[in-house]
Amino acid sequence: MESQIASAAYAAEDVIESHVVDQIQPAGHRLQKVVTDIRKKVAKIVRSKKAIKNEIAMLDLQMVIEDMDSIKKKVMEFRDEIGSNELDMQPTSTTSSSTPFITTGKNTMVGFDEQLLQLLDKLTGQRSNRQIIPIVGMGGIGKTTLAKNSYEHSLIVHHFDIRTWVTISQKYNVKQLLLQLLSMISSEINSEDDEQLLGQKLHKILWGRRYLIVIDDIWGIEAWDSLNLFFPENNNGSRIVATTRISNVATHFDSSLFELSFLDEDKSWELFCKKTFGEAGCPLELEDVGKEIVQKCKGLPLSISVIGGLLGTSHMTQKYWKTISKDLTSFLNSREDENCLSILSLSYTYLPAHLKPCFLYMGIFPEDHKILVSRLTKLWVAEGFIKSNESQSLEEIARGYVNDLIDRNLILKHTMGSNGNVKNCMIHDLLRDLCVKVAHKEEFICVIEGIPRGTERVHRIVCDKKLQSKYPFRVFYTLRLAPLTRTWVTSIDGRFSKNRLLRVMSFNNGAKKKYLHRHIVDQVNMRYLATSFKIPSLGVMLPSSIDIVWNLQTLIIRGRVNAPSEIWEMRQLRHVDIWELHLHDPPPRSGDQQQDDFVLQNLQTLKNVKNFVWSEEACKRVVNVRKLKLEYGIDGKMSNNDYQLYNVSQLHKLESLSCVSYCKDERLRKLTFPSSLKKLRLEGFMVRYQDLTVIGSLPCLEVLKLLDSSIKEPEWNPVEGEFLRLKFLLLLWSGLVSWNVESSHFPVLEKLVLLHMEELEGIPLDIGEIPTLRLLELKSCNESMIMSAIKIAEEQEDAGNEILQVRVEFFSEYLLERFKKKMKQSGDHNLTRNNLQVVTKKYGPIGS
Repeated sequence: MESQIASAAYAAEDVIESHVVDQIQPAGHRLQKVVTDIRKKVAKIVRSKKAIKNEIAMLDLQMVIEDMDSIKKKVMEFRDEIGSNELDMQPTSTTSSSTPFITTGKNTMVGFDEQLLQLLDKLTGQRSNRQIIPIVGMGGIGKTTLAKNSYEHSLIVHHFDIRTWVTISQKYNVKQLLLQLLSMISSEINSEDDEQLLGQKLHKILWGRRYLIVIDDIWGIEAWDSLNLFFPENNNGSRIVATTRISNVATHFDSSLFELSFLDEDKSWELFCKKTFGEAGCPLELEDVGKEIVQKCKGLPLSISVIGGLLGTSHMTQKYWKTISKDLTSFLNSREDENCLSILSLSYTYLPAHLKPCFLYMGIFPEDHKILVSRLTKLWVAEGFIKSNESQSLEEIARGYVNDLIDRNLILKHTMGSNGNVKNCMIHDLLRDLCVKVAHKEEFICVIEGIPRGTERVHRIVCDKKLQSKYPFRVFYTLRLAPLTRTWVTSIDGRFSKNRLLRVMSFNNGAKKKYLHRHIVDQVNMRYLATSFKIPSLGVMLPSSIDIVWNLQTLIIRGRVNAPSEIWEMRQLRHVDIWELHLHDPPPRSGDQQQDDFVLQNLQTLKNVKNFVWSEEACKRVVNVRKLKLEYGIDGKMSNNDYQLYNVSQLHKLESLSCVSYCKDERLRKLTFPSSLKKLRLEGFMVRYQDLTVIGSLPCLEVLKLLDSSIKEPEWNPVEGEFLRLKFLLLLWSGLVSWNVESSHFPVLEKLVLLHMEELEGIPLDIGEIPTLRLLELKSCNESMIMSAIKIAEEQEDAGNEILQVRVEFFSEYLLERFKKKMKQSGDHNLTRNNLQVVTKKYGPIGS
């Protein structure tokens, strides 16, 4: 029924949007002299939905309506049937006997020995009050195994008077849960009793006795609230262990939790060998291919156990094992009898409806891909997955969805941004394969990994890069013949699809920029367009009729772009991210235009605008912009005054500002900042002491990056009361010599990164006294600063500071070894402290 509803919705969407395109697209091919008239027609169509609906072919729409009426009738019949059989159809819980434990023999566990000892210590600790101990992690990580091994440990068996276990599904029934708990501790159970009588009996049995209860696989706090009142507080050391895949559920218990992570390489190999060979060792001829298989399991105990159990009963030959290794992920997820796919699919089955399409969409990304969260949220918005509300932007809601999927351990944090938000995320290969399988089955996404077939009714198509290099023309023409495709993610060079209904398109344009100029106006239904050029510095001019693409929300181009003034008429634009954007001044309003007609109300991101004049009129057009990146260089056409940077302070919703100057002309004195600013990045400016005072007084500033910014005064004396909310500070290539800072000057600073600070005499030791400071990082700094950092690490560790980590990076292995040799000779400092890293690393992204 869900599938039928989705199909009907797609059909309605196809009919309506096809007719919208029919109204707009022919206008895009008229002669340039009537372009103005075209834009007026488009604006009229956009404003008047009635006009569009009246021109829809009633025959097509009537068929869709009839389908929807039929589905509605089935839904109502189904609802009535459920209502009439409500008592007979109550969901029951999974019994503990059906719970799949990941073990290597008789409850033998590998990789979590330290966690097991810690858990045993918590279970038998001296605290007399009842304690709840959550274990959290993704499906298959080993939560149930850890709980089972502690539950059956001889120390626990003798320590507790009563032990019982209950496994909860998403669709639980309180009565069944109570019966499950009672069945393990009492033989006198009347299954006819209601839940209140059963709960009272459980409470009576547990009263006054030291008990251990394991609640396995809990999905929500409602189930806990239903049972908690029947667990007495005996003040005798009773314990409750709860395993869950959802981090928010674990934190609800307000106690320290066990967060299980993936096994490392050695532990993974140990688990694999025990599952495959038992007590015998791995034959030498299978070791290399065996380790290759284990590496592809990415440290997930479930997948290691399943593949190990299979190979232990199969052919012990290199040829067979190499066959398995080639497509291990798909093989694991096809082994439903081994419970691998079924265990992981529960996480998808029990997702709320609004998160299901977001999770399935993760299948468009390749294996092991670092997914930029800001890009992911833009895609979700363009696809229409985000349900709006009045208090948040669509992107803020989408970020909440990302956090929900992370809390449910379906996607993984990879890197954090300077503002503390998740910058990049990843998805485990097994879960990605689950996304691909389910999405293909539901005709949600088709990830083409072989010769393309059956794409006629697919709405989203993703092409594997290797496939395109092998069958480029076959893939290209297959995609062109997919009339219903809304999303096309491909690396085919230089050609646009002829599909009129495309919403999302991500492709490489190569050197053929003429295709972008000529054919972008054909895609009037486009919401999201991302492309890149082989040589970004070779520019392209967007056509003057660009505003015909009236629905465009996100435009990402890795190349130099000249945009016509008509881009100011594209009122749906939300994000413009171009490698180098040359933007014309906004056109003046005509007499018949209203306020909303000329303001880009939805625009939130405008990046890499080159030498733009920020007139009052321009600021009024982008009043809601939140992220702005500006670049200024010597163009020989204007004086410094002409850029009017003092008007930037009128952007009262601006949160992130990056400004780059390639000529170091002290333009900062003309740049003013709105009080809403949270993140500021300045590069190439001549920063004065009074400028730092102005920046420090910004009430919301959390992130400050001064790159290649020559501080004119050699001494910086911060003043108390400034930088009150600053959490991240980065300085690169500064001319600073003396920095007289105390802990009170940056009261909530969490990260301090100093790069190539060659003149600074040292880091004040008082920096280490900032209570919130978690990271002090130095890259290619002078020896005096390095010694200061080491001294801070020593003092803070000796003082019991377990939060602060100090990291020192050298530019080359030679410099590092020379420094270590010098330290060894002097014997003054210990470079092996727990809170100190002294390493060499290839130069990466600044502030990464």
